[in-house]
Amino acid sequence: MATTTPTDVIDRSEEIRRIQRKEKWRRRIPLLPALLFTIVVTQIPFLFSLYYSVTEWTIRPARPRTFNGLSNYAELVTNKFFRDALLTSVLMTVSSVLLSLLVGTGLALLLDRKVFGQGFLRTLLITPFLIMPVVASQVWSSQMLSRTFGVVNWLLETVGVDRIEFVSRYPLWSIVLVLVWQWSPFMMLIVLAGLQGQDASVLEAARVDGATSRGIFFQITLPQLRPYLELGLLLGSIYLIQVFDHVEVMTGGRGAANVPYFVYQRSIGGGWSFGQASAFSIVVVVFSIIIATFGLRVLSGLLEGEEAA
Repeated sequence: MATTTPTDVIDRSEEIRRIQRKEKWRRRIPLLPALLFTIVVTQIPFLFSLYYSVTEWTIRPARPRTFNGLSNYAELVTNKFFRDALLTSVLMTVSSVLLSLLVGTGLALLLDRKVFGQGFLRTLLITPFLIMPVVASQVWSSQMLSRTFGVVNWLLETVGVDRIEFVSRYPLWSIVLVLVWQWSPFMMLIVLAGLQGQDASVLEAARVDGATSRGIFFQITLPQLRPYLELGLLLGSIYLIQVFDHVEVMTGGRGAANVPYFVYQRSIGGGWSFGQASAFSIVVVVFSIIIATFGLRVLSGLLEGEEAA
């Protein structure tokens, strides 16, 4: 009978590892064209922006591009308009995401029950999320919040309240209102997925034991929804920190200029200072990457939990 020596075991292990590496590369090769395309489309422009951010580059009046180190980044601290735009971005993003999540959770709880026309109601509630941001902003500013023709002012007038020019008087909160209207369906879908993933036997056992609906929600349902709520918060933050269309269409930046709109103003919007605009945009990208990293970790943990179940 042939005996197996330690050397044979090591050689066999090395051969298995080589086969596994070869198999991994064989599966990855078809994805390389897509990866290269993604790198060309996203990373090369980012590297150019990174280069421009350390230069003084103004095209009106036309001046030669010169290296100025980190001066553009230093202006982040001293530029009052950027600080105001940063504060506006924080307020707009935080309030929109939290309110959207709150409204979306309420809608998800309502749709998690068996009601007549449930499929139609879901489709109807998802519709705002499918509307283009520019169209939604135009409809709300001209048809819903307008002082002269707005539906909201008509409703206020019927109860004796004077008409209000919402967009001019409350520009930031008018934009937040539209963002909540558009993004609540997105949050609803995420939370609804969590609700429908609950173990029905656990809920039934809790009811048999005499637990109230309130107790079941706060002690069983809400803890199970936590990963989904975190995912909604993080994904909403990633997208809403980059809001531009609503600011441009509804206010033109007056009273509600966030960081993306500020970058636009400093570049092709009339400032023509592409070095400073690139530095400001790099900061936004860094914050977005940080938020996206947390979002991917939450999503990874959520998927691992479902696989374990």
